[in-house]
Amino acid sequence: MLLEVFSETHGRVGLVARGARGPRSRLRSLLQPFRPLLLSWQLRGELGTLTGAETAGQAAKMPAGGDRLMALFYLNELLLRLTARLDAHPALYAVYGAAVEDLVAGEPVAAVLRRFEKRLLDALGYGPDLALDATGQAVDPAASYRYDPALGLAACPEGVTGAVLGSSLLALSKDRLTEPRALADARRLLRAALDVHLEGRPLKTREMLGRLRGG
Repeated sequence: MLLEVFSETHGRVGLVARGARGPRSRLRSLLQPFRPLLLSWQLRGELGTLTGAETAGQAAKMPAGGDRLMALFYLNELLLRLTARLDAHPALYAVYGAAVEDLVAGEPVAAVLRRFEKRLLDALGYGPDLALDATGQAVDPAASYRYDPALGLAACPEGVTGAVLGSSLLALSKDRLTEPRALADARRLLRAALDVHLEGRPLKTREMLGRLRGG
């Protein structure tokens, strides 16, 4: 079995779990997505060999299907696409764990995903400044802004395509995404910020989430 492990102290690690697919292997039931584990391995080159595994707590009860389960896999796809192997991000590890717990606990999917996207970008050093525009002026809650990944936020008329409200930017900065407009604006801005670093390659889980929601 080929594994992509996200660890607190080593970052993302590629491992080979020999014999894990065998019908009598105890690893078969342990090595499941979203399950906290204590692992040991030997690393030679880019891929390591798993040498031990045990549970690190009770496994979360996964949703049976639908957009909540797909949202969990969306978190994983973002980590796979935007992090490098063996590049540790302890803060991001905690952010990921919190997002998984929130989704499993039934928190609103859209709000959880926007929080994770923002914190992911911040942890990787790509997060947009949500409090100041490109000229250094404080964001006005009553104004509208366009986001340019290269320049930052620029004030614009409200009707301009892609415009987001200043109040939405401030709500996102404080993780207070409760209003539909704030959620929609946060989704638009964070997608633009993420797409730069995805280099135009579409996310499979994003496409499937769109299908599940009918858009």
